[in-house]
Amino acid sequence: MSASKKLVELFYDVVSPYSWIGFEILCRYRNVWNIDVRLRPGFLGGVMQGAENKPPGFVPRKFEYMKKDLHRLGCYFNIPLAQPQNPAEVMFVKGTLQAMRFVTATNILQPELTEVLSRELWMRIWSRDEDITEPASFQAVATAIGLSKDQAIKLIEFSKSQEVKDSLKSTTQEALDNGAFGFPFIIAHVNSKKEVFFGSDRMELLAHCLGEKWLGPLTSNSKSKI
Repeated sequence: MSASKKLVELFYDVVSPYSWIGFEILCRYRNVWNIDVRLRPGFLGGVMQGAENKPPGFVPRKFEYMKKDLHRLGCYFNIPLAQPQNPAEVMFVKGTLQAMRFVTATNILQPELTEVLSRELWMRIWSRDEDITEPASFQAVATAIGLSKDQAIKLIEFSKSQEVKDSLKSTTQEALDNGAFGFPFIIAHVNSKKEVFFGSDRMELLAHCLGEKWLGPLTSNSKSKI
């Protein structure tokens, strides 16, 4: 991290479509705001359990609202959000523990690929309604981001290691220790202080905290490509 840049940490899980929105906004704004964005893959299920929180999908009215909300947000931010055919199965039955271990393994061995890998996993779940739980799915994701078969196998095997499991648990606990009760969870380091934000709808406040301006969806000036 350069001395002139503020650090912004994003704790996220690809099971969360709102995390995808927060992720894309920070990727678009990192050069505009002159910030270093540190991606912190965690496990949302562990945060929800640790914070004794209840997912919106467990509350029928919230779940119905979320479907409409995601459509509007996808249009506004130009993110190809599309509800899976069976979102409850995706979120609560299959889950993303293995997927987030895969992201964590990538973040340890090849951190320069964490961004593109995470985006591809979100695309599979929240745009194309594809699986992210089977080994063949991880292989497909690895191929999509340009990894060879051998590189993919190495990452998949490493994702099963105790080192990766412990790293994911540690990141999840760090989010909890800083007050997280859901994802996306953002920690901005400003003037030697930590400022925390929950959700993808607090970017105006984040900008204010950073001493920057919120300029809306900002797709034309962005280097991140979906």
